[in-house]
Amino acid sequence: MAVEHTSGKKVGSVMLYALSTCQWCNKTKQLLRDLGIDFDFVYVDLLEGKEQSEILDTMEKWNPRGSFPTLVIDNKRCIVGFQEGQIREVFGT
Repeated sequence: MAVEHTSGKKVGSVMLYALSTCQWCNKTKQLLRDLGIDFDFVYVDLLEGKEQSEILDTMEKWNPRGSFPTLVIDNKRCIVGFQEGQIREVFGT
């Protein structure tokens, strides 16, 4: 799987499902970097076949609409869309 990692402050498991061409996905990714958060991300649109299907199935458990960006925190909480306030609240900034 083409999961990429950005190093930062460890705050648990943080996974961003994104599209490479989505401005809101890129803003979310940049916000996490600006906050210094350690996170993983995957560009779902750059995957193919079974790999893409598996990622979409996983993502849609959190976000049945399948919209982007989808941010999953500690496999307990999901933030859909670029929600700067919610993201800052979760990470205490």
